[in-house]
Amino acid sequence: MSVAFRRDSDEEHLEPKFEIPPPPGPNPVTARGYDLITARVTELEALLPTLVDEDARKATSRDLRYWRGRLATADLRPAPAGDKVEFGCRVHYRLNGKDHTITIVGHDEADPAQGLLSFLAPLSRAMLSGEPGEIMDFNGREVVIEIIAIG
Repeated sequence: MSVAFRRDSDEEHLEPKFEIPPPPGPNPVTARGYDLITARVTELEALLPTLVDEDARKATSRDLRYWRGRLATADLRPAPAGDKVEFGCRVHYRLNGKDHTITIVGHDEADPAQGLLSFLAPLSRAMLSGEPGEIMDFNGREVVIEIIAIG
């Protein structure tokens, strides 16, 4: 049938709504990350019964399924020892002569603008297992790990 003969109410031509795909691989989380995921699930569970609009209910249900899945697969990691770069550490480092600080966290907790970098990010992966004073290679540039703190 020609598009010209469709009514505005025909939904067959609308884009389908797919589930939100979880990131590939494991789901390690810090204690803070676990609390954030739990709070998001609680927030969406409270919101869902209040929604009247069917599209809003569907979108919220889809979000809730994603966050429940993330909560179910969350692997709460112990606090790092602080003697080497590992998941959950706050790392002070020097790159191109400038000092920076990041905390290595899980995917759902990552916020690069706030210094929270996913453990999957190239910079995090380059620094993992590094020790203070060690020089790591990051895309052909030197990264000098200065201080490691328990984050």
